[in-house]
Amino acid sequence: MKQLTRRFFARPAPEVGRDLIGKLLVHRGDGLVARIVETEAYMQDDPACHAHRGMTERNAPLFGPPGHAYVYFSYGMHWCLNTATGEEGHGQGCLIRAAEPIAGLEVMRDRRNHPRDRDLLRGPGRLGQAFGLSRSLSGVDLCDGGPLALADDGTRCEVTAGPRVGVALAADVPWRFYVPGSPWVSAYKRSPRAPAAAPPTRGRR
Repeated sequence: MKQLTRRFFARPAPEVGRDLIGKLLVHRGDGLVARIVETEAYMQDDPACHAHRGMTERNAPLFGPPGHAYVYFSYGMHWCLNTATGEEGHGQGCLIRAAEPIAGLEVMRDRRNHPRDRDLLRGPGRLGQAFGLSRSLSGVDLCDGGPLALADDGTRCEVTAGPRVGVALAADVPWRFYVPGSPWVSAYKRSPRAPAAAPPTRGRR
């Protein structure tokens, strides 16, 4: 298992988001390992991105050096994990949406208090709870041997792209990347606040 380097993250978020599929999310202190099966990418010029309106104290890690964690509280309920990507000073990143648990399942089960292993990490809020995420991990360097890391064990997965889950703005941007058919991937849900999806185009007969 080889830790991902700064160079891996120093690319546009959609490239990193696709390439994170199959990589490992590691929590060293808790002995947790999971294989990433679903991500979403966000760029600063994207209205659904937390960095779209500029840097704040909360979203500052998205503007920092690539390969740092951005952990935020969602809907007053869940902690969600992102990694900063691209050039420093340009806000962008990738949300880790879902993963397959590999090691440390007892800790994950205890934190989630849920009977189905399939739902341990199936969605960013569940993943955040199972990994014990909090704001204290926001800004942590994922490339320097700290508590959280992203690593590569050589596994390669098929990857499909599609629209992101639950965003009202830029709802049809195909920057959600996932392993097709994986039971660990979260269900796609379109935001009720998003415009109606455009009908598929038909060629002339």
